[in-house]
Amino acid sequence: MSPSAVAATNGIGIANLPNQRHKIVAKRGTNFTLMVVGESGLGKTTFINTLFTTTIKEKKNQAKRHAKQTEKTVEIEITKAELEEKMFNVKLTVIDTPGFGDYVNNRESWLPIVEFIDDQHESYMRQEQQPLRKEKLDMRVHACLYFIRPTGHTLKPLDIEIMKRLGSRVNLIPVIAKADTLTPKDLETFKRRVREVIAAQNIQVYQCPTESDDETSTKRNMDIMAAMPFAIIGSDEDVIALDGRKVKGRQYSWGIAEVENEDHCDFKKLRALLIRTHMLDLVSTTEETHYENYRQSQMETRKFGEPKPKKLDNPKFKEEEEALRKRFTEQVKQEENRFRQWEQHLIAERDRLNKDLEAEHSHIKTLEAELEQVQAGTSRGRKFFILLKY
Repeated sequence: MSPSAVAATNGIGIANLPNQRHKIVAKRGTNFTLMVVGESGLGKTTFINTLFTTTIKEKKNQAKRHAKQTEKTVEIEITKAELEEKMFNVKLTVIDTPGFGDYVNNRESWLPIVEFIDDQHESYMRQEQQPLRKEKLDMRVHACLYFIRPTGHTLKPLDIEIMKRLGSRVNLIPVIAKADTLTPKDLETFKRRVREVIAAQNIQVYQCPTESDDETSTKRNMDIMAAMPFAIIGSDEDVIALDGRKVKGRQYSWGIAEVENEDHCDFKKLRALLIRTHMLDLVSTTEETHYENYRQSQMETRKFGEPKPKKLDNPKFKEEEEALRKRFTEQVKQEENRFRQWEQHLIAERDRLNKDLEAEHSHIKTLEAELEQVQAGTSRGRKFFILLKY
């Protein structure tokens, strides 16, 4: 048998490349940054701890949380942890945004969140431009879970605004929090309304690859995407089910809402999307799509090595500043015109009063002259009477 025939029969080892790749990835591990955005009280911390089956974030005291909310600022909280499973290491970073959406006036409350995401792209791009690039700090957000309050109606204007801005920057995954507070029928109606608003507002949400060589994987991926927005129940407490099983869930008078029961919520589907099936796709999508979009937009508008424009140098803020300046100038002009009209009115009123005063003086002088004439006439008449008497 010829050597070429042997090679064709036994192969040359190319089929082992996936195994080599697996060993490299397993040795290096991976970084995964997850951001959670939503109003307070929606169970974001509980969900994170339930998702990774460990205490990643400590729950905050409600009194301290409300006291802090009086500052009316959206904060960025960073929590880091290392998870290991079957010799594979994941360096996890959780980004929380306490204070978002908690006030009556939430105008531009999304700015710190959007700026944080952009700043991570900027930081990574600057590090890539350095001579030594071995130790790069990568905190680019790979997935953003947006927690929606289960109102049963539809998305609020604030939800639409922030989801639009996040969807163009990060892998956005909408989540309906506390799904056990809605009946199955109301939950399905709410899901449909949320999907309709997302489509109508052209909000970009993460779409995982549904096609696969494996028919089972394809069906699973399609089932996962069909569940979006994911309705979840968060609980890190163990309860005893009716059949004696110990499960994560919430105990109610009518029964138990199980976290990992797909008939109760979409927790397992969301966990599969984030960890078991599409974590690396979330990472690669961040690298190849969102980061590249940012890098391209920045390289088109500034020179190589030039720092990112400051907030005040941003064209958007320049436009706002110019608009404010024009508005202020117009208000000053209006006030000046009003002052001039008032001044002219005062001058006209002063002139009128002066004329009236002069007229009164003339009238008084006339009366005084007439009085003098009368007095003079009376005096002559008296002298004439005296002469006649004598």
